[in-house]
Amino acid sequence: MDIGWTLVAELLALGTAVGFLAGLLGIGGGMMLVPVLTLLLSQRGVEPGHAVKMAIATSMATILFTSLSSVREHHRLGAVRWDLAATLTPGIVTGGLLAGAGAFAVLKGQGLALFFAIFIGWSALRMLQDRKPQPGRQLPGRLGQAAVGAGIGFVSGLLGAGGAFLSVPFMTWCNVPVRQAVGTSAALGFPIAAASTLGYVISGWGQPSALPGAVGWFYLPALVLVALASVSLAPLGARTAQRIDVRWLRRLFALLLFGLAGTMLQKAWAG
Repeated sequence: MDIGWTLVAELLALGTAVGFLAGLLGIGGGMMLVPVLTLLLSQRGVEPGHAVKMAIATSMATILFTSLSSVREHHRLGAVRWDLAATLTPGIVTGGLLAGAGAFAVLKGQGLALFFAIFIGWSALRMLQDRKPQPGRQLPGRLGQAAVGAGIGFVSGLLGAGGAFLSVPFMTWCNVPVRQAVGTSAALGFPIAAASTLGYVISGWGQPSALPGAVGWFYLPALVLVALASVSLAPLGARTAQRIDVRWLRRLFALLLFGLAGTMLQKAWAG
């Protein structure tokens, strides 16, 4: 399958950036992947609404690999709260399946693009505000954490993101130290990706190929190349996160998110 060296280079560069940021900030990479993949697919003749759905599904599938690479390094550095990950995961899996197999199939691509733009714009504002939590605030009980996990899984499944834009603010809001929040968010990326990807497989079963290399909602060349590049850089990002103050990097990333939100708004408008 000839996809062109230019596209190969673009996807490898994208995967490199996504992998490093996944390890550094605990993100799954979907906030960057979805807008850029949407643009690349649209440039190759895929209808904008369909391109958005393919970008979301492909992005989430790459997180299966990125999250494993990232969480291994965070675990080695002692930055993962496995007890917290365990209580959030059942809700996350339920929410991810409901989104990937249900709502994702029903919603139009333009609606998902608008939803994506609103949420990453909100995430960028949260990053810039950097609010401090009340000192006495604690994590909710198991039922509350399961409900929060379901919300994170559902929204992430609609956006093709690893959930850090919700899970990291939630944990820091409950006074979990930021490095533990980032490490635990990386651990949550895998169950989010696994449940949502299974949902996309179900909802995209029998979907006609939009272009060579596409199977259902997934664009396989992007999945393979981005995953390969991102897995190699995620450990470096995780090590860097433990050594530096990432606040200024979060602010720069927030500015990037505003630009990506604008791109997705344009795609929603084009639809």
